[in-house]
Amino acid sequence: MTPELTALTLAVLLQGLQFALFSVTAQMEVGSKYAASPRDEPRALTGLAGRAQRAMNNHFEGLILFIAAVLVVVAGDQSTGVTQAAAWTYLGARVLYAPAYLLGWTPWRSAIWFVGFLATMLMLIAALF
Repeated sequence: MTPELTALTLAVLLQGLQFALFSVTAQMEVGSKYAASPRDEPRALTGLAGRAQRAMNNHFEGLILFIAAVLVVVAGDQSTGVTQAAAWTYLGARVLYAPAYLLGWTPWRSAIWFVGFLATMLMLIAALF
């Protein structure tokens, strides 16, 4: 497995952890009866549950781009030291992003997000050359 695919696998596992954290915090906020219901009337999550949901959704958005970047690099046989470092940088940024969001680290949360985004774009640009 290439380093980029390894980083992708770990990023998806991280997403699973974020999903579990969101699920637990959301159920704690809305209660098990509502969580088990068809949820016909949506409830806005606040506090930790709301931040966990937004962090998880943000990772889904970033993960789509990262998956595309990894596929371009691997399918195009363009793995280099640059793409490998960028993949690990993306993963590191995402590992830091979740607690940054949950704990309200401003403006660092945005800076961490930007590092992950730049790493993804760098992978795509590097694959072109």
